[in-house]
Amino acid sequence: MDLKLHQCFVAVDDHDKALHFYVEVLGLEVRNDVSFEGMRWVTVGSPLQPDVNLVLEPPGANPDFSPADREAMARLLAKGVLRGVIFTTADCDALHARVREAGVEVLQEPTDQPYGVRDCAFRDPAGNMLRFMERTG
Repeated sequence: MDLKLHQCFVAVDDHDKALHFYVEVLGLEVRNDVSFEGMRWVTVGSPLQPDVNLVLEPPGANPDFSPADREAMARLLAKGVLRGVIFTTADCDALHARVREAGVEVLQEPTDQPYGVRDCAFRDPAGNMLRFMERTG
């Protein structure tokens, strides 16, 4: 079976702050910016992976969500408990320094893990945990 990841979704509560972080700090590129029915979806991705997209969407953007579901998603996002994305990098320490200089909340300093990676973790402006790993083994 020929199966590849094309896109995944990350909830954000402020697209402008998210765009600054994902584009200016991480170096991703904007691929699409769509507004529809009072909501906004911004697609970003790494120039090194033109066929993989990260879609920044409003919390609870699912059209089948009730108002209570949307409120629950917004509360979970505000708590920072929604899962984010794991990126790979050739230099975890350099990436960590650049992201830290941008004033982003650090969750984990660069650490050598027993499973063959060096990784660190931050929260994006919406509170999502993002991990960055460098393969060492």
